[in-house]
Formats: sequence, C-alpha cells, structure tokens
Amino acid sequence: MFRRLTSSGLVVVRMCTTLVAIIFTTHLVWSAPYAAMVMDARSGKVLHAENADTRLHPASLTKMMTLYVVFEAVENGEISLDTKVRISKKAAAEPPSKLGLRSGQRIKLRYLIRAAAVKSANDAATALGEAIEGSEAAFARRMNRTAKELGMKRTTFKNAHGLTEKGHLSTARDMTILGRHLFYDYPDYYNLFSRIRTHAGLREVANTNRRFLGNYRGADGIKTGYTRAAGFNLVASAERGQERIITTVFGGRSTATRNKRVAQLMDKGFKLAPSRVAVQKPARPDYSITSTDTGSRLAGKTVRVKTNRPYSPRPKLRPAAKIQLATIDLKSEIESALSEAQNVRIEVERSPTEQATPISVNIATIDTTSAIAESLGPTVVSRLSTSNGGHWGINVGRFNTRYAAEKMLLKTALAEIDALDGSLRKVHQSRQGFEATFLGLSESRALQACTRLSARNIKCSTISPG
Repeated sequence: MFRRLTSSGLVVVRMCTTLVAIIFTTHLVWSAPYAAMVMDARSGKVLHAENADTRLHPASLTKMMTLYVVFEAVENGEISLDTKVRISKKAAAEPPSKLGLRSGQRIKLRYLIRAAAVKSANDAATALGEAIEGSEAAFARRMNRTAKELGMKRTTFKNAHGLTEKGHLSTARDMTILGRHLFYDYPDYYNLFSRIRTHAGLREVANTNRRFLGNYRGADGIKTGYTRAAGFNLVASAERGQERIITTVFGGRSTATRNKRVAQLMDKGFKLAPSRVAVQKPARPDYSITSTDTGSRLAGKTVRVKTNRPYSPRPKLRPAAKIQLATIDLKSEIESALSEAQNVRIEVERSPTEQATPISVNIATIDTTSAIAESLGPTVVSRLSTSNGGHWGINVGRFNTRYAAEKMLLKTALAEIDALDGSLRKVHQSRQGFEATFLGLSESRALQACTRLSARNIKCSTISPG
C-alpha cells in the first residue's frame, strides 16, 4: 500500500512539475519588453510615451518599411504593379506566416504587396525586396537609408519580413513615425491596411489585424507583428471626426490583451488631442544628396555630390571619339525607352466616332543632334524641336536619380509624340529629388497632354506660368 501511494505521489509530483514548467515557459514567451507611443497624426505631437526609445524586436511591423520602399519604387517608375516577379528559393523557403509561393513561379507585384500588407506573408516580403533591389541584403540597406531620411534614428533593419535576427531592432517612436509617413506619403495605398480580406493572386487572404479593425470605432490600419522575442506588436491608426490618432504597442502578451491596451491608449489620445489643429504633413525623404545609383553597394553611406569640379575626373577624349560614344549611348537609350513606350497602348483621341490610330516611331527619324549635345555638356535641357512660345508645362514625375528622370522624359516623349512635339525636356533638381518636366507648351496643349498621359496611367500634372 505504501509503495502504491508513493508511486501515485510521484506521478502527481511529475505532473505538477510539468505544469509549472509550461506556465513558466509561457510567461517567458509573453513577457517581451513593453513599449508604447500615442501620436496626433495631424501635427506629429506625442500624446503619450512609455519606453518609446527602447530598441526592441519589431517583428512584422518591419513590413511597413518594406511596403513603404515598394510604394516608393512604383511611384518612381522603378517597377510596375503588374510586373511579374520570379520567386526565388530563398523567398519560397521563408517560414510562416506565408502565402505559399513556390520557387520559380511568377506572380504580379500587386499580389505580393497585398499578401505582405494584409496577411503579413514572409515569403511575399522577401520576394518584394529581391524584386526591387536584387537581393534581400541590398533591400535591407535601402530600408535603412530610407529609415534615416524619415527620422527613424534608432532603427536597424536586417531583413524584409521582420523575423528575429541579431541587430534587427526598432522602437515604438520610430514605428509611429513610419506609420504616419505611410498615411500621408502614400494615401493611395493606405487602404490596403484596412482590408479585412483581399485576393492575393493564389488565394484570398484575411487581415491579421481584423479583430482590432472590427472592434474599434474609426480604426483603419495599420500593421500587426508577432514573434516570441517581440511579443504581440501593433501600430494602429484611427480617425474620428477631424481627429486622427496613431498608437504603437510593443510586447503585448496576447492578441486580445494587446488590442485592449491599444484601444485604451487610442481613447486617451482622442481625449487629449484638440478637435481642431493645423495639419502638418511630414516631409518626404530627401535623396537629393544621396547616390542611389550606387546606393545598394554603399551600405547606406551618403555621398555628397559636388556640382562644380575643378578638374576632369577622366582623360578627355578626342572630339570624334566623344561624338561616337554619345551616339552609341543615345541609340541604346532610345531603343530602351521606345521598347517601354511601345508596351503601352498608344492611341490618339479623335472624335467619339473615329477610331484611335496607333502611332509607330522609327528610331532613324529621330533627330539626335540635340541629344548628343546634351550628353557632351552639363546642361539638363534638351530641345525636341523649336519651342512654340508657350508658357505652360507638365510634370511627369519625381525620381531619385537624374538618369531615371531623363529616361522617363524620353519614354513619355516617344509615347505622346504628337502632343509634346515642340516642347522642351527639362530635369529640375529639388530637395525631394529630380523633377521630369516638359516646358514651352500652351495651356490647351498642356491640358491635352496630361489628359492623354493620365488615361494611360502615367502620372502627370500641369505647370502654369510663374
């Protein structure tokens, strides 16, 4: 009898020990460091902060920066939403959460964006990084350069998805800043973060933040994150009337407790924020002094560009050789731009009853004299033909590099050769980047050109005199 009791007692002791171990382990998993910040999105004023500058694991909040860079690349013309991205073995092998991409398959960029924003898919995030910069490491360097320009002073990214990695850290303050930039810098894409469900090419996916979106009045974004090291993280944004609050929480113990804490902080933010305040949008990143052509190889170093050089960095070529090289480069650029332009359906709007007529352009008919002269000197203005004396112009985009702006000008000129004939191509450098413009148009021709370009999903805005 004593032996039986002893045996039973041992079983009870072992069960209790196991239970205690489970509880202790669970407590460790859910006891990630806590941090929080509440901000008035309209003014950027901080309404509440707790451990806001402590560097912690951001988990999938990382994908906010991944998507910010992707939106930037699409806007700058580096890649299209309809570009079919080839999935690498590395991307396909990423652990859950994932969309289920297979190595070698191709999928449109827009579906990868949806999967990363809504489902928080790690394979989609890696594929996005590789599509933009060629490798995830190069993309992480670009993420860090962008973070620096946004004022995220204590953030370092090592990957595009947010899975725990040594040195991959951020803060509640930095993630709140990033959330505000996403809202103001890319309002056309921000709606992605409020979608409860969306189709991501392979299948329909559900939002990881659907509980908070469904339960908190006015909530319309932004992003969740979870790893064992990070705990349950959330950057959330909500609007009520004229007020908009952004709240960030790191280190929640569960989805439910995290959401409850975010709701409490949101309520506090709405209570403290004034009903009316002047909206002060954050400044967009300034890349005017950053070499983005070689940026991916510079690991985030900033290059100061000197516009006036006291000497020539290369041996001078003889005039004949110089002209020959410029002609070769020009033909290559024209062929590249023409190839892109012809991928777009070019139609000239006539009358409602008249069929649109495709335009074909022969490279041999393009006058290369002015373009060759442009390549030989420092000027950024090239004349397609004699100006008609107009004082209006159009802007077709802002780009990180002069090369990208000039390429867009050439592509647009070839695509809309009738409407832009006689205009001047000009690249203007500003604090925000390189502006691609056509000048010397009349008001009616500027409006006509913008109408045609906008119908073809090419960003365009008119420039009035002065």
